[in-house]
Order: sequence, then C-alpha cells, then structure tokens
Amino acid sequence: MGEERRRRNYPGNRRDRPKTSNGSKKKYEEFAIILDYMPRGHPDDKKPPYAREPIIQVIGDTFFTLLELIPRRNAKIKIRERIFIGKGPRSIIDHVKGRISYDELSASAKFELPEVIHGIIERESKQFVKFFNEARPLTTRMHQLELLPGVGKKIMWNILEERKKEPFKDFKDISSRIKLHPLQAIVKRTIAELQGSDKYRIFTRHPPQSFK
Repeated sequence: MGEERRRRNYPGNRRDRPKTSNGSKKKYEEFAIILDYMPRGHPDDKKPPYAREPIIQVIGDTFFTLLELIPRRNAKIKIRERIFIGKGPRSIIDHVKGRISYDELSASAKFELPEVIHGIIERESKQFVKFFNEARPLTTRMHQLELLPGVGKKIMWNILEERKKEPFKDFKDISSRIKLHPLQAIVKRTIAELQGSDKYRIFTRHPPQSFK
C-alpha cells in the first residue's frame, strides 16, 4: 500500500494538470493528437464490416492517455492534428469510445507515436524540465532519475549536483551541463510506460485494472 501511494505521488505524475474553475484537478484529457484514422473500423473488430464504426486512435497531450474516439459524420480527419475532446461542443468527434492499451494501437498509430510524443514534450518542455529539478528518491536504493534511459548512478549524481548549483532552465541547459539528451530520454521512458514494461509511472497514468 505504501509503495503504491508513493508511485501515485511522483512529481512527474502531477505534471501541472489543468484545473477546473473551482481549482480542483481535472482527471481527463481535454486535447489529443490523432495517431490513426480507420474509416472502416478496426481491422481486428470481429463485427461484420457493415456494422463497424469508424475509429480514431489518439494520445492525450496532458496525461498521454491512449484513447479510441468515434468521429462526427463527415468530419475531416488529419493525422497528427490536435483536437478538442473535453467536455463541451466538439467539432471532430462524436464521443470517446474508451481507453485502450498500447497493444491495441494499430501499426500506423504505433509508427506515429514517437514523433507525436516528442512534439508534446517539446511543446510542454517547462513541465518536463521541472521533473529534472524536482525528481526525488523512489526507495533508499533507487532515484526517479534512474528510470530515464541512459541515466545510471553517475549521471544521476551529476544531475543532483548541478541542480543544487542552479535549477535547470530548459533542455538545452540540461544537455550542456549533463551528458544526456533529456528530450529523447523522456520520449523513450514515456513509450516504455505506455507499453507497460515497468511498474513505475512518472509521465503517464496507470492503466485500468482491465488492461493488466
């Protein structure tokens, strides 16, 4: 129970989530990036072709949630377009069908995923730089920073020493002071979390129990 609570309380998991008008944290995606559009439905759908619904697969740009959406009739769908999926009038989608796992993504969606995640992280870079400045130990033997690909004990200590001198300003500042490509490390870590290859989550939401 204690370990699960620690996992939920990582600074990375709280990535400055948007708030409602009364100040409470929102737990849903408001915008998402289109990864794939299947006008004739998912090829793995067991329904007969005439009964299938067109499907859009997306990734949310706040929690990196993978979702399937049902588009509005005659909506113009563009891959990598950022669309509104929150509460309120929506021009592209009719409704959210539900969350999906990485394995349920189409081959095309998986192909688009790295570049789309790269773009989200680049656009929201301040929040990810904040992770480097605020990351803390997970246990007495492991630090959050060590979850990033390419970060071992030596680089971890370098990061901790450098941020004591002065907080990191941006990705360029990090790479100039540490032997690490921070943006690529975060992209790889995010994809690994979506694939479910690690119990720890620092940038993505935990999957529903039904995915496990």
